[in-house]
Amino acid sequence: MIRFRPLLVPTMWFLPAFLVLMGLGAWQIERLHWKLGLIAEMRAHMSAAPITPEQAIRLGPAAQYRKVVLHGRFENAKEAYLFTTGPEGAPVYHVLTPFRLDGGGVLMADRGYIPMNLKDPALRTAPQGERTFFGVWRTPDPPGAFAPVPDRAHRIWFARDLKGLAKADAVTLAAPVLVEADAAANPGGWPRGGQTIVNLPNNHLSYAVTWFGLACGFLGVYIAFHVSNGRLSWDRKG
Repeated sequence: MIRFRPLLVPTMWFLPAFLVLMGLGAWQIERLHWKLGLIAEMRAHMSAAPITPEQAIRLGPAAQYRKVVLHGRFENAKEAYLFTTGPEGAPVYHVLTPFRLDGGGVLMADRGYIPMNLKDPALRTAPQGERTFFGVWRTPDPPGAFAPVPDRAHRIWFARDLKGLAKADAVTLAAPVLVEADAAANPGGWPRGGQTIVNLPNNHLSYAVTWFGLACGFLGVYIAFHVSNGRLSWDRKG
């Protein structure tokens, strides 16, 4: 028979903390299922057949990570350069170029990355005339509060600021998205597309284990404290 006489003050400290820790663990489990669903949706979109930009616009947020096919031409004179890091961690530029659609309207295309020493368009082969461009429909996050100010004189940007890019290029975008180039090779090998990241960090299970572990440890301390003070005991003959 268990005899438990909880002490008021320790219990008043224990219960809220224990419930908070358990709640945080349960929240991380919910986040885990949400993240797994999001990753599955991204992969399904990436493997689906390409759609038109008009279809993507009608889908709205559901078009995220869908493959699209564009027909039109690049406005090469308005290309800009997004400073970031490449696959090996070295600094690179992503070439951002307005793409004027045959059916009217403009979308911003991320044609892929180039080494910093190829920023001068004269060192690369620019796509001329009518083109068919395959890419991935992405809605980038807005620039953070601490994003560096763009170097407009050299057309270098440090965030995917679509509003700023459109204003600098004097164009009106048909949708606030980047169409990220697929991995098809470009003449001369640059820019290099296929840089869309489809795997999201998913550490929610380890976070949940941590919170539940802390809750169990706290519970163990609470029980041990009451046992040591003779407030928790059990009669094995009862």
